[in-house]
Amino acid sequence: MGHKIAVISGDGIGPEIVAEAKKVLDTAGKKYGFELDYTEVLMGGASIDVHGVPLTEEAIETAKSSEAVLMGSIGGDAKTSPWYQLPAKLRPEAGLLKIRKALNLFANLRPAYLYEELRAACPLKEEISAAGFDMLIMRELTGGLYFGARSTTEKDGVRTAVDTLSYNENEIRRIAIKGFDIARKRRRKVCSVDKANVLDSSRLWRSVVEEVAKDYPDVTLEHMLVDNCAMQLVRDPAQFDVILTENMFGDILSDEASMVTGSIGMLSSASLNETKFGLYEPSHGSAPDIAGQNIANPIATILSAAMMLRYSLDLDEAADAIEGAVKQVLADNYRTGDIWSEGCTKTGTREMGDLIAQRV
Repeated sequence: MGHKIAVISGDGIGPEIVAEAKKVLDTAGKKYGFELDYTEVLMGGASIDVHGVPLTEEAIETAKSSEAVLMGSIGGDAKTSPWYQLPAKLRPEAGLLKIRKALNLFANLRPAYLYEELRAACPLKEEISAAGFDMLIMRELTGGLYFGARSTTEKDGVRTAVDTLSYNENEIRRIAIKGFDIARKRRRKVCSVDKANVLDSSRLWRSVVEEVAKDYPDVTLEHMLVDNCAMQLVRDPAQFDVILTENMFGDILSDEASMVTGSIGMLSSASLNETKFGLYEPSHGSAPDIAGQNIANPIATILSAAMMLRYSLDLDEAADAIEGAVKQVLADNYRTGDIWSEGCTKTGTREMGDLIAQRV
């Protein structure tokens, strides 16, 4: 019996890059003795075209009955697509927000890894990039400032806006447990990032993280203030393994970390709930301008698929093989157009998928 996987190919380049991820997954399955049973689910613009809404309740139920969700990309050109003439709640991205809420996906994982072969694209000084880096930012996704009470009022002609940053200890504890669990699959180091010198919410965050750390004596815990962390990401990114942080800080830091890798086309991501269930997707968008041209980079989606094997299915050996295959293809100087440089062989989307599958 195979593992049940819901697949959201999505919009734009989504179907192309998901097809290559499935190709690589199936190759790994044959080698390492597992099968994946895929069920296609419509979301985003593709769902609007068929059902008139970006996500149906039936699609949510299909996702809930699966062990994980593999997704491509959602959305289209906001200037030209008829999807963006609809009310905000019916636009493609509303489906993504809805599925995250329905599946209780509170933990966002964003790896940032600098491949040696792509080091020249890193914007950091050579003496910094030469050390390389391999970090994972664990961001709390459903609480904090973005979900707190808010208001805008006007009194005596003066407008005042209020946003509330609120966390309770249960919200902090569950994301901390995820962070420490994943650190055990990596280099066993957690850097918890907060603003405990100013914010009560951060002081509670730090206290609860320290309580959780007692159950993980094999994992090293360090605390760092968010402003210092932002500086350290460009000063010495090699020091980080797992960065554990709240919603707004994680939003900012993950974008900074992705920039120093040099290519968004290489960046995978995952969103997890309290079980092993997760939604896995590339960090980049749907790129409708290049859809259907066989030039999109599928590597971020393929690496997201490897994360799915590791974190939802506990198939670490197969995940290692896929990640190793990606490294080998880059070492063999094959590139899609977005990461191509002089002296490399340019390949298309399908060809890149074939090359990675051959090396699994």
